[in-house]
Amino acid sequence: MKLFAESLMSELEHQLKLIHLETENPVQSAEQAITNSVGALEKLKTFFIKYKRLNKTEEIEFFRDIKPKFASKLIYYNEIYTIETNKPLGSQKTIGKYYKAELLKLKVFFMENQEFYRYYRTGNNCLDNKYFIRAKYDLKLMLDSYYFQADHRFNTSHDYKVACILANDDIKVFLEEQIAKLNRKTITIQSPSQLPKGPKWTGSKVELIELIYALHAEGVFNNGGSKLKEVTTFFEYSFNIDLGQFNRVFLEIRKRKSDRTKFLNTLKNKLTIRMEEADEN
Repeated sequence: MKLFAESLMSELEHQLKLIHLETENPVQSAEQAITNSVGALEKLKTFFIKYKRLNKTEEIEFFRDIKPKFASKLIYYNEIYTIETNKPLGSQKTIGKYYKAELLKLKVFFMENQEFYRYYRTGNNCLDNKYFIRAKYDLKLMLDSYYFQADHRFNTSHDYKVACILANDDIKVFLEEQIAKLNRKTITIQSPSQLPKGPKWTGSKVELIELIYALHAEGVFNNGGSKLKEVTTFFEYSFNIDLGQFNRVFLEIRKRKSDRTKFLNTLKNKLTIRMEEADEN
């Protein structure tokens, strides 16, 4: 079961990566991604229903960890499609307000499901037998109407809610990045010909983003008063580099299974070596 799901997810992520590389229009890419996500979810459902050796522990793992990862892709791209097709025509300020309103919807969802957020995020499992076992539900546990219309062979009372939590993480990153792009467009700076030529960043964008987040976390800009978007924009203009969806990259950094601060650790080691070499001279 787990090996099949991992292989299927790897295939889906490869397809989604190709879509983003080949299609710049967010509506078109979301439309294609929805088709691929639906296909992967259907394959997962077919395999799961035919799987006969499922025990209780595997069932909980499937509906808490495995299925939501697939469902979250579909929820995410469907939301992006809806957000972008409903985006109003108008000034950058108008579009910015629209994106901020969409962010507020995510906050409302969080507030309405705060107790379950806390349960899931902290790795609690005391209610897993109710949340992630089929044909078991409790009306007192904040059920979505979706559950009563779903195929109960392939759904539990809360696996969809987990998928929404995962999708909302990515939707938040998307919206914040769109707002940041709008803000960058409104910033007026000197003409490039007037600016002195500085050093060019030749490391990876991921490394620079890791460094920016570390500096911002330490609060070294304006006594900690600068916003992350302002700091990122400054580095982009300083090094003439587009960091793109830096929030999404940070999300990937957080998901590293080991050595989450890889670049910072490398910097520390390199500086230590230089100091030791200087001591010897």
